[in-house]
Amino acid sequence: MRLPVILLMSFLMSCTMIHKITGANSAVKKDITSFLSTQVLAEAQWALQQEPVTVTARSSVRSAGGKHDFFSEGDYWWPNPKSVDSPYIQKDGMTNPENFTFHRLAMIRFSRIIGALASAYQITGDKRYIQKALQHCRAWFIDPETMMNPNLLYAQAIKGRFTGRGIGIIDTIQLIEVVQGLLAMQEVSGLDPDLLIDIKNWFSQYLKWLTTHPYAQDEMNAANNHGTCWVMQVAAFAKFTDNKELMTFCSNRFKNVLLPNQMEKDGSLPLELKRTKPFGYSIFNLDAMATICQILSTPENDLWHYTTADGKSIQKGIQFLYPFVADKKLWPYPKDVMYWDDWPVAQPFLVFGANAFNNQNWLSIWKQLDHNPKTEEVIRNLPVRHPLIWL
Repeated sequence: MRLPVILLMSFLMSCTMIHKITGANSAVKKDITSFLSTQVLAEAQWALQQEPVTVTARSSVRSAGGKHDFFSEGDYWWPNPKSVDSPYIQKDGMTNPENFTFHRLAMIRFSRIIGALASAYQITGDKRYIQKALQHCRAWFIDPETMMNPNLLYAQAIKGRFTGRGIGIIDTIQLIEVVQGLLAMQEVSGLDPDLLIDIKNWFSQYLKWLTTHPYAQDEMNAANNHGTCWVMQVAAFAKFTDNKELMTFCSNRFKNVLLPNQMEKDGSLPLELKRTKPFGYSIFNLDAMATICQILSTPENDLWHYTTADGKSIQKGIQFLYPFVADKKLWPYPKDVMYWDDWPVAQPFLVFGANAFNNQNWLSIWKQLDHNPKTEEVIRNLPVRHPLIWL
């Protein structure tokens, strides 16, 4: 029986697209592995020597939560010089160095450790890396003495104003590389299945909080990078816990909310361009959008090649920002009020985009950028640091 011509053409185009996606993945990953191997193995050697440090290691007197509750403070809020005891005041874009950041830094450290260990395992197959990663995961998610409660009730607090805010949910973007690292290792023989179930249970509880609490609703509906990062996190944790309903929700939200409402037809992100740090925030939001595409795309639901009715797409977003990342002197907008000299670094949107579209120019620039930034502000806005575990 002969297929109708239109069906045959559709079938052949589908096969070609699947081949393009998988072929590009194979070629780019091989290139990236070769490029990163020395750095990855050195970082993994450091990670093997680290002991777990969780939220229980230190607390703040300004936290309304308990020992197991994550706590952070709004970055741009400062003491009122008129009165020490009065509520903090805002200085948008200006980070207060006296705020409590220990829990955030501990989570970033945790993320870096798991990302390095999982990447090294992919290169070497050495199960020592897995066992060390699980030691840290037990401490953060299972051990009753050291575990973190699966919520963010006390994140991004402001002294005298709020004990916690929905905006604080952005702090757990650091956990997306933790779950991606676990996904990269979960098929290994000898990995304790009960331990993995317990870790997934923690994330299932966190997902319930992330999708039901009023703070979470506020963050989901945020119009800028906060709304994007909510989708990115929920997508990553839903994939890890095999929550297909939430994965579909996130995919639809990317197509029907994020792209239409946050991107202009030229690929720019106007809500970020209005901020006091337009360059850094544009990069950060595009990184998050690209990571959503990396998490959720399949041959049947390819977010990389999705385009809205009026022509908005992740590809157009990368095409808009790429020239300014390649040469920052071309940036036509105001400079960031802080950290202007620290951006860009090896941005995920470049390596993910190069992988998706087989674009060697994007990959070349990514290779030339800083792969080991030291500035704390940059590190906290770079939750994807180990591309090998994502490809």
